[in-house]
Amino acid sequence: MSTNTMRRAATGVIGLAVAGTLTLTGCKNGNEEVAPAQSSAPAAQPSQGGQESAQPSTPASPSTGGQAPAGAAGQAKPGQTFKIGETAQVPFNYGSTKGGTLALTVTAVEQGQPADLDALKLGDKVKGMIPYYIRYSVKNIGTVDLSYASVGHMKGLLPDGSEAQGVSVIGKFEKCKDESLPKGFTNGQTQTSCAIALAPSAQTKVVGAEYWGDPYNNLSDGKGLFWK
Repeated sequence: MSTNTMRRAATGVIGLAVAGTLTLTGCKNGNEEVAPAQSSAPAAQPSQGGQESAQPSTPASPSTGGQAPAGAAGQAKPGQTFKIGETAQVPFNYGSTKGGTLALTVTAVEQGQPADLDALKLGDKVKGMIPYYIRYSVKNIGTVDLSYASVGHMKGLLPDGSEAQGVSVIGKFEKCKDESLPKGFTNGQTQTSCAIALAPSAQTKVVGAEYWGDPYNNLSDGKGLFWK
Protein backbone atom coordinates (compact mmCIF):
# COMPACT_ATOMS: atom_id res chain seq x y z
CA MET A 1 0.00 0.00 0.00
CA SER A 2 1.41 3.41 -0.93
CA THR A 3 2.03 6.22 1.56
CA ASN A 4 -0.73 8.31 0.02
CA THR A 5 -3.23 5.43 0.05
CA MET A 6 -2.46 4.90 3.74
CA ARG A 7 -2.91 8.64 4.32
CA ARG A 8 -6.31 8.59 2.67
CA ALA A 9 -7.37 5.57 4.70
CA ALA A 10 -6.27 7.27 7.90
CA THR A 11 -8.16 10.42 6.97
CA GLY A 12 -11.27 8.36 6.36
CA VAL A 13 -11.05 6.75 9.79
CA ILE A 14 -10.78 10.17 11.42
CA GLY A 15 -13.74 11.35 9.38
CA LEU A 16 -15.79 8.39 10.57
CA ALA A 17 -14.95 9.12 14.19
CA VAL A 18 -15.79 12.81 13.90
CA ALA A 19 -18.86 12.61 11.70
CA GLY A 20 -20.22 9.43 13.23
CA THR A 21 -20.68 7.80 9.84
CA LEU A 22 -21.22 4.05 9.96
CA THR A 23 -19.29 1.44 8.08
CA LEU A 24 -22.10 -0.27 6.22
CA THR A 25 -22.38 -3.79 4.89
CA GLY A 26 -25.14 -5.02 2.68
CA CYS A 27 -25.78 -7.92 0.35
CA LYS A 28 -27.77 -8.83 -2.72
CA ASN A 29 -28.61 -11.89 -4.73
CA GLY A 30 -27.44 -12.57 -8.28
CA ASN A 31 -24.86 -14.37 -10.35
CA GLU A 32 -21.30 -13.13 -10.30
CA GLU A 33 -18.80 -13.29 -13.14
CA VAL A 34 -15.23 -13.79 -12.00
CA ALA A 35 -12.31 -12.96 -14.28
CA PRO A 36 -8.85 -14.51 -13.91
CA ALA A 37 -6.87 -12.62 -11.29
CA GLN A 38 -4.01 -10.39 -12.37
CA SER A 39 -2.52 -9.84 -8.93
CA SER A 40 -2.17 -11.52 -5.57
CA ALA A 41 -4.46 -9.01 -3.81
CA PRO A 42 -7.31 -10.78 -2.00
CA ALA A 43 -10.82 -10.38 -3.36
CA ALA A 44 -13.54 -8.76 -1.29
CA GLN A 45 -15.19 -11.23 1.05
CA PRO A 46 -18.91 -12.02 0.77
CA SER A 47 -21.12 -11.43 3.77
CA GLN A 48 -22.39 -14.23 5.99
CA GLY A 49 -24.92 -16.51 4.35
CA GLY A 50 -22.93 -16.81 1.10
CA GLN A 51 -24.60 -13.80 -0.52
CA GLU A 52 -22.81 -11.08 -2.41
CA SER A 53 -21.97 -7.95 -0.48
CA ALA A 54 -21.88 -4.20 -0.87
CA GLN A 55 -19.70 -1.96 1.28
CA PRO A 56 -19.90 1.84 1.24
CA SER A 57 -16.39 3.22 1.07
CA THR A 58 -15.07 5.95 3.35
CA PRO A 59 -15.01 9.56 2.14
CA ALA A 60 -11.63 11.23 2.08
CA SER A 61 -10.77 14.86 2.70
CA PRO A 62 -11.76 17.65 0.28
CA SER A 63 -9.38 18.36 -2.59
CA THR A 64 -9.23 20.84 -5.43
CA GLY A 65 -7.46 21.14 -8.74
CA GLY A 66 -6.60 23.58 -11.50
CA GLN A 67 -8.74 23.90 -14.60
CA ALA A 68 -7.58 21.87 -17.59
CA PRO A 69 -7.95 23.38 -21.05
CA ALA A 70 -10.42 21.55 -23.25
CA GLY A 71 -8.74 18.99 -25.47
CA ALA A 72 -5.44 19.21 -23.63
CA ALA A 73 -2.94 16.82 -25.15
CA GLY A 74 -0.63 14.48 -23.26
CA GLN A 75 -0.83 12.90 -19.85
CA ALA A 76 -3.31 14.47 -17.42
CA LYS A 77 -1.64 16.24 -14.52
CA PRO A 78 -2.51 15.65 -10.86
CA GLY A 79 -5.21 18.08 -9.80
CA GLN A 80 -6.37 18.79 -13.33
CA THR A 81 -10.10 19.48 -13.71
CA PHE A 82 -12.13 18.52 -16.77
CA LYS A 83 -15.67 19.22 -17.78
CA ILE A 84 -17.98 16.23 -17.76
CA GLY A 85 -17.63 14.70 -21.20
CA GLU A 86 -13.97 15.64 -21.63
CA THR A 87 -11.27 12.97 -21.85
CA ALA A 88 -8.11 12.57 -19.77
CA GLN A 89 -5.10 10.58 -20.94
CA VAL A 90 -4.02 8.42 -18.02
CA PRO A 91 -0.98 6.13 -17.60
CA PHE A 92 -2.20 2.84 -16.18
CA ASN A 93 -0.67 -0.16 -14.40
CA TYR A 94 -2.60 -3.08 -12.93
CA GLY A 95 -0.91 -5.81 -10.93
CA SER A 96 1.91 -7.21 -13.02
CA THR A 97 0.62 -5.43 -16.15
CA LYS A 98 2.69 -2.28 -16.66
CA GLY A 99 2.88 0.56 -19.15
CA GLY A 100 -0.76 0.90 -20.20
CA THR A 101 -2.43 4.12 -21.35
CA LEU A 102 -6.13 4.93 -21.01
CA ALA A 103 -8.45 7.58 -22.36
CA LEU A 104 -10.73 8.11 -19.35
CA THR A 105 -13.96 10.08 -19.68
CA VAL A 106 -16.65 10.81 -17.09
CA THR A 107 -19.72 10.99 -19.30
CA ALA A 108 -22.48 11.68 -16.76
CA VAL A 109 -23.39 12.01 -13.09
CA GLU A 110 -26.97 10.75 -12.84
CA GLN A 111 -29.29 10.96 -9.86
CA GLY A 112 -30.98 7.72 -8.88
CA GLN A 113 -33.82 6.89 -6.51
CA PRO A 114 -33.53 5.83 -2.85
CA ALA A 115 -35.41 2.63 -3.73
CA ASP A 116 -32.52 1.65 -6.02
CA LEU A 117 -30.52 0.77 -2.92
CA ASP A 118 -33.04 -1.81 -1.75
CA ALA A 119 -31.34 -4.47 -3.88
CA LEU A 120 -28.13 -3.97 -1.89
CA LYS A 121 -29.92 -4.62 1.42
CA LEU A 122 -28.26 -1.77 3.29
CA GLY A 123 -31.44 -1.03 5.20
CA ASP A 124 -31.83 1.95 7.51
CA LYS A 125 -28.13 2.70 7.35
CA VAL A 126 -28.69 4.54 4.04
CA LYS A 127 -32.04 6.05 5.03
CA GLY A 128 -32.37 9.53 3.55
CA MET A 129 -29.36 9.08 1.24
CA ILE A 130 -29.70 9.51 -2.51
CA PRO A 131 -27.66 7.36 -4.92
CA TYR A 132 -25.88 8.96 -7.85
CA TYR A 133 -24.33 7.03 -10.71
CA ILE A 134 -20.99 8.21 -12.07
CA ARG A 135 -20.82 6.86 -15.58
CA TYR A 136 -17.47 6.77 -17.34
CA SER A 137 -15.81 5.22 -20.34
CA VAL A 138 -12.41 3.56 -20.53
CA LYS A 139 -10.54 3.27 -23.84
CA ASN A 140 -7.21 1.54 -24.35
CA ILE A 141 -5.03 3.95 -26.32
CA GLY A 142 -1.73 2.23 -25.52
CA THR A 143 0.05 -0.88 -26.74
CA VAL A 144 -0.45 -3.06 -23.64
CA ASP A 145 -3.21 -5.67 -23.42
CA LEU A 146 -5.25 -4.76 -20.32
CA SER A 147 -7.41 -7.88 -20.21
CA TYR A 148 -9.16 -8.34 -16.85
CA ALA A 149 -7.77 -5.11 -15.37
CA SER A 150 -10.03 -3.17 -13.05
CA VAL A 151 -10.37 0.60 -13.50
CA GLY A 152 -11.92 1.78 -10.24
CA HIS A 153 -11.02 4.53 -7.76
CA MET A 154 -13.80 6.77 -9.06
CA LYS A 155 -15.43 8.91 -6.37
CA GLY A 156 -18.35 11.31 -6.28
CA LEU A 157 -17.84 14.95 -5.28
CA LEU A 158 -20.20 17.03 -3.16
CA PRO A 159 -20.67 20.79 -3.71
CA ASP A 160 -18.09 21.69 -1.02
CA GLY A 161 -15.45 19.58 -2.80
CA SER A 162 -15.49 16.70 -0.32
CA GLU A 163 -15.98 13.13 -1.47
CA ALA A 164 -19.38 11.51 -1.30
CA GLN A 165 -19.65 8.14 0.39
CA GLY A 166 -19.32 5.32 -2.13
CA VAL A 167 -20.63 1.79 -2.34
CA SER A 168 -18.43 -1.08 -3.52
CA VAL A 169 -20.53 -3.92 -4.92
CA ILE A 170 -19.45 -7.53 -5.41
CA GLY A 171 -21.51 -9.06 -8.19
CA LYS A 172 -23.91 -7.29 -10.55
CA PHE A 173 -26.00 -4.24 -9.78
CA GLU A 174 -28.02 -3.50 -12.91
CA LYS A 175 -28.44 0.20 -12.13
CA CYS A 176 -24.67 0.73 -12.12
CA LYS A 177 -22.50 -1.95 -13.70
CA ASP A 178 -18.84 -2.02 -12.71
CA GLU A 179 -16.92 -4.89 -14.26
CA SER A 180 -13.31 -5.75 -15.01
CA LEU A 181 -12.08 -5.09 -18.52
CA PRO A 182 -12.81 -8.05 -20.81
CA LYS A 183 -10.36 -10.45 -22.39
CA GLY A 184 -8.61 -8.95 -25.40
CA PHE A 185 -8.82 -5.34 -24.17
CA THR A 186 -6.17 -4.09 -26.58
CA ASN A 187 -5.59 -0.78 -28.38
CA GLY A 188 -8.85 0.82 -29.51
CA GLN A 189 -11.12 -1.25 -27.25
CA THR A 190 -13.64 0.68 -25.12
CA GLN A 191 -15.77 -0.24 -22.12
CA THR A 192 -18.27 1.77 -20.09
CA SER A 193 -18.36 1.54 -16.32
CA CYS A 194 -20.11 3.06 -13.34
CA ALA A 195 -19.47 4.00 -9.70
CA ILE A 196 -22.06 4.62 -7.00
CA ALA A 197 -21.88 7.77 -4.87
CA LEU A 198 -24.28 8.56 -2.01
CA ALA A 199 -25.51 12.08 -1.35
CA PRO A 200 -26.24 12.51 2.38
CA SER A 201 -29.70 13.97 1.71
CA ALA A 202 -32.03 15.17 -1.02
CA GLN A 203 -30.81 18.72 -0.38
CA THR A 204 -27.18 17.89 -1.24
CA LYS A 205 -26.28 16.75 -4.73
CA VAL A 206 -23.31 14.87 -6.14
CA VAL A 207 -21.95 17.38 -8.64
CA GLY A 208 -18.77 15.82 -9.98
CA ALA A 209 -16.26 13.00 -9.83
CA GLU A 210 -12.64 12.32 -8.95
CA TYR A 211 -10.37 9.59 -10.27
CA TRP A 212 -7.51 8.87 -7.87
CA GLY A 213 -6.30 5.52 -9.14
CA ASP A 214 -2.79 4.66 -10.28
CA PRO A 215 -0.55 6.68 -10.61
CA TYR A 216 -2.31 9.51 -8.76
CA ASN A 217 -2.83 7.47 -5.58
CA ASN A 218 0.95 7.18 -5.21
CA LEU A 219 1.61 10.92 -5.14
CA SER A 220 2.41 12.78 -1.93
CA ASP A 221 -0.02 15.66 -2.61
CA GLY A 222 -2.94 13.27 -3.04
CA LYS A 223 -4.47 15.06 -6.03
CA GLY A 224 -6.36 13.01 -8.58
CA LEU A 225 -8.27 14.06 -11.70
CA PHE A 226 -11.56 15.91 -11.43
CA TRP A 227 -14.68 16.18 -13.56
CA LYS A 228 -17.27 18.87 -12.81
